[in-house]
Amino acid sequence: MTVAVKNNSLGFSAKKARLVANLVRGKRVSEALQVLRYNEKREIALAIVKLINSGLSIADKSSRYDLDNLRLTEVLVDEGPTLKRIMPRAQGRAFRINKRSSKISIKLDEKK
Repeated sequence: MTVAVKNNSLGFSAKKARLVANLVRGKRVSEALQVLRYNEKREIALAIVKLINSGLSIADKSSRYDLDNLRLTEVLVDEGPTLKRIMPRAQGRAFRINKRSSKISIKLDEKK
């Protein structure tokens, strides 16, 4: 059995979020939280920490899991919807601004 948590509307691009997700994929939860604590991309790391803590609370309530042996078996980062905005430029022109978003899903599993 795995514990799956996801967030579908995060306000940063998937490309940037994948850089942080690659650091913690496959690690134990305690190691992953230490890596994320000192990561330079604070907003992305905080979003992933919140997802991990949510998964830990779900695993704690079900009481089927040993919290010390949980690992991040799957960390997926996908593109979310893109907000298209317009920036006015000189001589009546308009440039497009793409505000990208991302979806993160995490699966915690107990491996011994």
